[in-house]
Amino acid sequence: MTDAAPVFSPMGPEHLAGAVALSWAEGWAHRPEDWALVLSNSRGVVGLCGDRVVATAVASPFGAVATVNMVIVADDMRGRGLGRQVVEHAMGRVAAETWHLVATTEGLPLYAKLGFEPWGEVSQHQGVAEAAPGGLPEEWAGDADLPALIALDRAANGMDRGWLIEALMRVGRILVLREEGEVAGLAALRRFGRGELAGPIVARTKEEARALLATVLAHCAGRFLRVDIPEGTGLGAVLGAHGLLPVGGGISMRRGPVPQVPGPHRRFALASQAVG
Repeated sequence: MTDAAPVFSPMGPEHLAGAVALSWAEGWAHRPEDWALVLSNSRGVVGLCGDRVVATAVASPFGAVATVNMVIVADDMRGRGLGRQVVEHAMGRVAAETWHLVATTEGLPLYAKLGFEPWGEVSQHQGVAEAAPGGLPEEWAGDADLPALIALDRAANGMDRGWLIEALMRVGRILVLREEGEVAGLAALRRFGRGELAGPIVARTKEEARALLATVLAHCAGRFLRVDIPEGTGLGAVLGAHGLLPVGGGISMRRGPVPQVPGPHRRFALASQAVG
């Protein structure tokens, strides 16, 4: 353990290599590109001892809602309250009415002290995908679909994530379910970590969500795939039966009022545990 008190600074491109090294030390699969996606419209903070990155936290704004993510403290710097400090610095850079995060069991006490309350669980599934029956014809969204995709995502979770959906279109692609020519469901797919990640998946019913998932599984058959699902989606059995086994997850936590979700659409898989 070093004796120097860390200095906190806004996270910039010059800190990316140090942040990636911290996440790899934790066993996270994030590539530099995965960090860059989260940081593309977020506010990050680093704790520095000299040039060494010893702590990170990121606040990602989505209108009146924001997420806290990528919270890491170097192993030799723990036990000093550094986690709370770096989270508070990151949250101080974004104005939001409601805050979301996905916590590990170890992180629960810290976030409880900051006023967060548990409200559900997230299950991480991954493995080599196997084709599943019941899929849809593959139809991938085009640029003209972007406004409808953003509106559908907002309807499912109450967050204004236009910048994220646009970024997912740029770095990957989005499968669409159409009804009478209109986008009625979506499933994003992109490179991530060891392979690919599917999410968000947005649909009105479990049957629609399963059909979107089956299409993704068939498209990715034989390749490494990850899907993070909130509890109650009914997709865990489908994932487990087609090569994607549960390997952990986290506890969803919230501080502030519950975002309003007015319509029938809901989120069946996360874009990531970082951004929901």
